[in-house]
Amino acid sequence: MKKALITGVTGQDGSYLSEFLLEKGYEVYGTIRRSSVDFRERIDHLEGNSCFHLRYGDLSDSLSLVKLIGEVRPDEIYNLAAQSHVQVSFDVPEYTADVDATGVLRVLEAVRVCGLEKTCRIYQASTSELFGKVEEVPQSETTPFHPYSPYAVAKQYGFWIVKEYREAYGMFCCSGILFNHESERRGETFVTRKVTLAAARIAQGKQEKLCLGNLSSLRDWGYAKDYVECMWLILQNEKPEDFVIATGEQHSVREFCRLAFHHAGIELEFAGEGMDEKGVDKVTGKILVEVSPDFYRPTDVVNLWGDPSKAKAELGWNPTRTSFEELVRIMVENDMKKVAKEG
Repeated sequence: MKKALITGVTGQDGSYLSEFLLEKGYEVYGTIRRSSVDFRERIDHLEGNSCFHLRYGDLSDSLSLVKLIGEVRPDEIYNLAAQSHVQVSFDVPEYTADVDATGVLRVLEAVRVCGLEKTCRIYQASTSELFGKVEEVPQSETTPFHPYSPYAVAKQYGFWIVKEYREAYGMFCCSGILFNHESERRGETFVTRKVTLAAARIAQGKQEKLCLGNLSSLRDWGYAKDYVECMWLILQNEKPEDFVIATGEQHSVREFCRLAFHHAGIELEFAGEGMDEKGVDKVTGKILVEVSPDFYRPTDVVNLWGDPSKAKAELGWNPTRTSFEELVRIMVENDMKKVAKEG
């Protein structure tokens, strides 16, 4: 039985990856941080599984990582833990750097200290935000990086330190450059979940309107449940390489809004431009979506679009098993049920 260690196991990706690996017959260990508030709702259903184990550990604490990796001696490590919110990284840049940059180094060094550099394969969750102020579209493994936030800069260090350890020490460590991947388990502060929850609440008369930032921002949105399969495939590859994980399709925040409200039973039409643009209910004429300067970033990435050709060709991965339209429908249906229970 293979052993996998997942940092960030309580997150969206960690929960889906845990389910995927358990189905593959793995023994799964997940790291959690000590907190007075329980954030385990995404993995509650797994805690009775005899092959699923939780251990305390933190990317900001190298000793805890050395101890944990030395005890578990995993065959595979999936480093998913991060301060993963781009906007928040402008507010807590030092913490973001400590976890998202130096934290990756701590994982790699812990593997070496424990003498597992020849046996343990490591997956690093990288990000499309590396491309930032994009220099070409779509973006592939050869596109130059131009990070445009403290989060992206920290993640770029993580990417390069993985590459350095691969070349310097012959370690099987790889980065998956993940483009935006969403699901019904996405955190409620992320824009897609904010939209689907608002659509559900407005449809059920529990919210008046939704305020967003740049409606013209373009993203490559996929389903997180599909993306964890590609993470696994990267570590099953014959040689350690980095891969773009994306759908190859692009949509605007505006399109996401229109489709989300449609699945909630409201047809939107947009009028105006820039800060004056509004989303209006076609039936009632009521303004339901507005643009607010509060949601603009100091530097904003507006055009992310991934090219998954390498992952498709070399790994046999299907990036569009779940279509964009189906993804939005899944999220809205989940949030319609959630809102109905709120009372």
